Amino acid sequence: MAPPFQKKEYDFRVNRVREAMIAKGLDVLIMGDPGNINWICGFDAWSFYTPQMMILDLSNGPIWLGREMDAGAAKFTTYLSSKSIVSYPEELVQRPDVHPSKYLADWMNSAGYGGAKIGYESDVYFLSPKSLGYLKKGLPNAHWIDADLLVNWVRVVKSEAELKMMQEAAQIADHAMKIAWERTRVGVRQSELMSEIVAAQIKGTKDFGGDMPALHPLILAGESASTAHPMWTDEKLKDGQTIAFELGGCRKRYNVGLARTVHLGKELPKLLKETFKAVEEGMAAVMNKMSSGVKAGEVHSAWQDVLNHYGLEKKSRIGYSIGVGYPPDWGEHTISFRPGEKTILPENAVVHIILGMWMDGWGMELSETLHVQKRDCHRLSKFPQHIQLIS
Repeated sequence: MAPPFQKKEYDFRVNRVREAMIAKGLDVLIMGDPGNINWICGFDAWSFYTPQMMILDLSNGPIWLGREMDAGAAKFTTYLSSKSIVSYPEELVQRPDVHPSKYLADWMNSAGYGGAKIGYESDVYFLSPKSLGYLKKGLPNAHWIDADLLVNWVRVVKSEAELKMMQEAAQIADHAMKIAWERTRVGVRQSELMSEIVAAQIKGTKDFGGDMPALHPLILAGESASTAHPMWTDEKLKDGQTIAFELGGCRKRYNVGLARTVHLGKELPKLLKETFKAVEEGMAAVMNKMSSGVKAGEVHSAWQDVLNHYGLEKKSRIGYSIGVGYPPDWGEHTISFRPGEKTILPENAVVHIILGMWMDGWGMELSETLHVQKRDCHRLSKFPQHIQLIS
C-alpha cells in the first residue's frame, strides 16, 4: 500500500497550510480532524477513536502523534520519516487515571514547543475537551490560538490530482445508485437493499475499488422520507411508496454525494410530479448561477426564486463544500449555500448541492456534486436526474 498521491502533492499542501499559519500568526498547528490529517500527509487508518493528532510548524513536519498500535499505518500510507511518527504506549489507552495527551504534551515540550504560538482545531469531533485540556496543562507557557477550520479552508480549492480522484468517486456513486434503482422492488426489505448498495460502494468499478463513504447511505422510504437522515429498517418496500436514496461514492477518502428518487407504482402521483418539476428547475437555476467569483448566497437566491414561483418552502441550506472525509460527515464545514451567505466561491472548489423536499408524509431528493469552474460548473455524476418509476 502507498499514499494515493505523489510526495510533491503533499509538499504543495503543506506549503499552503504554512502560508495560512503565517497569516494567522502561528508557530505551530495541531490538527485533530482525521480528514485534515489524511489530506496533509495521506495517513489512513481507523485510528481516530483514540487520541490522535498531527503537528505542523513552520519548518518541521507534518508529525503524526497517536497510538503505538496505529503507528504502523503511518509507515505505509504516508511519506513520513520514522522521526515524524510519534506514538504513545498502549498502557495509556482508555484508562481513567492517565491520558495519552499528557504524554503528547510532554513530547511537545521536549520538541521545543513550550513557549510557541500554538493553533488548534476547536470544533472537531475527535480532539476532545479532555485531550485539549491535558495539552494546555502540559504546555502552560504556550500561547493557545483558536485555528478552527484553517486547514479546511485551504482544502476548499482542489488540485488537478484531487479533481481526478473525485471524478473516480463519482463513478462509484453512479454505480451504487444504479444498483439501488435495479434492486428496488415491492417486497424487498430496506436492510437487504442497503446491503447491496454498500457492497456496490466498496466494490467500486471494474477499474478501481471504493472506500466506505464518510456519510453512510440512507434510504428514505414512505413516511420516513418526510424527514432528513432517517436510518434504514427491516420493513419491506410497499407499492405506492416514494423512496429517496441519499448515497455517494468514496475513492481514497474523497467523497462525492448523490441523491435520487424512485416511486413504486404504475404512475407518478400528481404532487410528486409537480414538486419534482420545481426541484429540477431549481437545480438547473443553481447550476446556471454557479461559477467562481459568485457568492454562495446568490446561488441560493437562484434556487429560492424557483421555489417562490411554485409556492414551495425549504428552510435548510441547500449545499456545502465536500472532499476528504471520515465518518460521521463528508462536508468540509466551510462553504454553505443559504440565504445571505457572503462566501465567494473559488475556482476548483467542489460542492454538493442537495435539494431535499421533506413534505407531509412523504419526500424526495435530488443532488449533484459540482466542480466550480471559472465561468460555470461541471457535475461529476453522469446519472440521470429523473424520478425512476418502478412498477
